[in-house]
Amino acid sequence: MARSKDDPGTRPLPPPASLSSDALYFLNSKLSSREDLDGAPALLSEIQIQSDAIDRTLSQLNNELQSHLNRHSSYSNRVGSLFSNVHAQLDDLRRSSAQPSSDGELRRGMGEELQALAKEVARVETVRNYAETALKLDTLVGDIEDAVSSTMNRTLRRHPSMKDLEYMRAGALRALKLTEDVLSSVIKTHPQWIRLVSAVDHRIDRGLAILRPQAIADHRALLASLGWPPPLSSSNTNVKGSSNVQNPLFTMQGDLKLQYCESFLALCGLQELQRKRKSRQLEGHNKDVALHQPLWVIEELVNPLSIATQRHFSKWIEKPEYIFALAYKITRDYVDSMDDLLQPLVDEAMLSGYSCREEWISAMVFALSTYLAKEIFPLYISKLEEESETTIQAQARVSWLHLVDLMIAFDKQVQSLAAHSGMLLSLQEEDNMQKMSSLVVFCDRPDWLDLWAKIELNDTLDKLNTELEDNRYWINEGENVTLLPGQEESKSPGIASAVFRRLSSVIDRCRSLPSFSLRSRFLKSAGAPIIHKYLDCLRQRCQEAEGLTALTDDTALIKVAKSVNAGSFFQSVLDEFCEDVFFLEMETKQSGGIGTAGDSDATSKGSSEATEKGIFHEEIKKLEEFKTEWIEKLSTVVLRGFDALCREYIKNKKQWQEKSDETLMLSRSFIEALDYLQGKLSLLEEGLNKMDFTRLWRSLAAGIDRLIFYSILMGNVKFHDGGVQRLSNDLTVLFGVFGSWCLRPQGFFPKTSNGLKLLKTAKKELKTTLMVDERWLRDNGIMQLTSGEVEKIMKNRVFNS
Repeated sequence: MARSKDDPGTRPLPPPASLSSDALYFLNSKLSSREDLDGAPALLSEIQIQSDAIDRTLSQLNNELQSHLNRHSSYSNRVGSLFSNVHAQLDDLRRSSAQPSSDGELRRGMGEELQALAKEVARVETVRNYAETALKLDTLVGDIEDAVSSTMNRTLRRHPSMKDLEYMRAGALRALKLTEDVLSSVIKTHPQWIRLVSAVDHRIDRGLAILRPQAIADHRALLASLGWPPPLSSSNTNVKGSSNVQNPLFTMQGDLKLQYCESFLALCGLQELQRKRKSRQLEGHNKDVALHQPLWVIEELVNPLSIATQRHFSKWIEKPEYIFALAYKITRDYVDSMDDLLQPLVDEAMLSGYSCREEWISAMVFALSTYLAKEIFPLYISKLEEESETTIQAQARVSWLHLVDLMIAFDKQVQSLAAHSGMLLSLQEEDNMQKMSSLVVFCDRPDWLDLWAKIELNDTLDKLNTELEDNRYWINEGENVTLLPGQEESKSPGIASAVFRRLSSVIDRCRSLPSFSLRSRFLKSAGAPIIHKYLDCLRQRCQEAEGLTALTDDTALIKVAKSVNAGSFFQSVLDEFCEDVFFLEMETKQSGGIGTAGDSDATSKGSSEATEKGIFHEEIKKLEEFKTEWIEKLSTVVLRGFDALCREYIKNKKQWQEKSDETLMLSRSFIEALDYLQGKLSLLEEGLNKMDFTRLWRSLAAGIDRLIFYSILMGNVKFHDGGVQRLSNDLTVLFGVFGSWCLRPQGFFPKTSNGLKLLKTAKKELKTTLMVDERWLRDNGIMQLTSGEVEKIMKNRVFNS
């Protein structure tokens, strides 16, 4: 009997091309041999049972959906009924308000009813918005939880499909983004709904706690299938085809490349979502540091490489240069692939504010600095703390400085790589500086920074002491002494340039520190003591010269003059140096209180002193005090010698009582004093720099002015016409001595010159002046004398009859 065409047994098998990959996999696994065909009826029965169960589940879900829709419809009807009642009440109010009424109480009652009705309308509208928003969020979160549950079930299967996993993960990510948009809108428009937002955040956090680890685990497995990390010996290229073992990021093709790109985009999408959520949750707080996190996909590339390199690093602890060489080699060899392959994917994911090149470099630097902090520095510190021989201690300090040199050189290399992305690190904030520096280890351990500063200072002082004791450095020109620009004009000895070069070396090493507060702290610990040492040496040389001859000897004067020149030139160079952008930026950040959390402990020592006056303000101030002190001492010594030679001249009061017809001559004792004065000034002019010599002769002129005025003009001496003329002649010679350095030397002898002017005033004018006041003094050009001084001089003036 022929079978019916509707009999399933007569249906032909569909072509293999029309079957899905899951169906083909199922048939191949269940019907792989002829013996399996005998079990086909049982397999069919099992499939039918599963199909019936799925149909029942689907029917239940449909019933639940219908129930939800009915409840929503009922709720909408109730809300509609409420609005109908509100409209009816509004119509009644409008009709009642149209009727004129003179009753004031009635109008007030209608106003109150209107306000209450408006509040009721607003309340109902708020309830409706809240209900719709809550329902929408519940639906979205339900989709998220379903997607997360599906990915978990798929992962637990023996042969999960990567394509299906990525599809479900992409669906979950879309739902997450929609939910985040709704939450952001709620926060802006209805900030009082904080409990609703908190409840949704709690459910999303649970989903993300499952979704992110799964995505990262799948991404790691995919990287392993690509052959990442590659052998370290192969990291000699970043150009496709130029190495025997190529970069796996270049060699991936086909479905594998597609899967990697989808996994990459999924991780980037999750990170961008987390950034938006944190931005919303931290609204109103200082969120810059919390928002910018390392790029997850780059971390997944660096972490296995870091583990692989540490096996080599552990063999090179005594040869750290190999560690830095390998770290830089890996960083350099793969950096271009970040720009060529991964940056377009980051841009496609719309992950703003990220450069794959910079993230790759900063991740490699972080891995290296972490290894240094955990393995290298503790070992070096233990060697420094050991009670051992001086030679071993010295070797440990040398090793420490060598390690710092390697870190500084490495930072310059990687920052040069980062410069290709267009980022100028010198103009960035501390966060970006720390990302590109292995010296970031000192941000978390300021005690290590203090130890480095101490070692650096001791090493610099050891070298500096040799130069301070070398007499060749205390002359202007000499063998093996290189002078700085302008040093020869300032007559400063070579020691100033030698000290400044030592200080500059310390400052240059400090420039690499990725924190403004750490730089300030380092300079205060390692730079300022160098200046103090130099200043102590200058002061000691001056005191030695003063102690031997009380500065009466010309050699002692020249020795002090050279020390003053050395201090003055060093101060001027330091002033100019502190105007560099490096110092100005550091002082601005410190005075503005800008710092990172890692620097909070470091700022306690150095930042309080780094005001707008400058990092080395106190040291510059002490140099100025030293210079002022010894210029005054030089002036005092010369004035004391001049005073000693003028004793006889001052005591000879008869010379001022000469008549006008007597022979007028210069005073011999005064001429001898002037000869001494001119000789000392010529010597100091040759020894001192121009600026300090000007301060010296002006100070000396002020001292001589006071000496002559109070010893002679105010010394109860009677002045006749001839005495006035003699005094005028003597002072003309005195003014001539100082005339070599100014046009009007009498201006630097204000009291003496005004007193002489007063003595020369006509006899008739003095006798007719009954009262001396400020106006009379001003009219007669007497500007620097008080009324009492003028009256006393006038009383001592004797006119010839």
